[in-house]
Amino acid sequence: MPEKKVIERAHRDAEEGKAPSTQAGEFVREEFEHVREGKHGARSPQQAIAIGLSKARRAGVNLPPPKKGRTSRKVRQQASRDLSKGRRGNAKPSPKRSRAVSKALRREGRTSASHSDISKQARRSARKRGATSRHQAAQKAARTRRR
Repeated sequence: MPEKKVIERAHRDAEEGKAPSTQAGEFVREEFEHVREGKHGARSPQQAIAIGLSKARRAGVNLPPPKKGRTSRKVRQQASRDLSKGRRGNAKPSPKRSRAVSKALRREGRTSASHSDISKQARRSARKRGATSRHQAAQKAARTRRR
């Protein structure tokens, strides 16, 4: 269950008209914090991101499932299930399943949330987007950087 502060920050982002991916970013950040604190582990940064996105969808963030061809059918189906659960309202998770997932995640490593692993993941996903997109992102970062 996401912390109240995280949900509030995501709601604030929604009120400011920010994109659903920005709102979901709060949940992903929380997930990385959980791994760093030792609450549980993750096999890879991608797993931690996936957990965060799932929590975001279930919390009501209108984040659509990934497009066909980018991920497996199973992942897309799970994402759409999460999205519909988020739209339905607060559905309490099964205690038995919740315990099993927590126990499995506790056995995983903690290094997937290290700064180096996260930056590697960010670079890897940026490389997929293409040079123009990276260039535009860098220009925007330079424009909006605090001076």
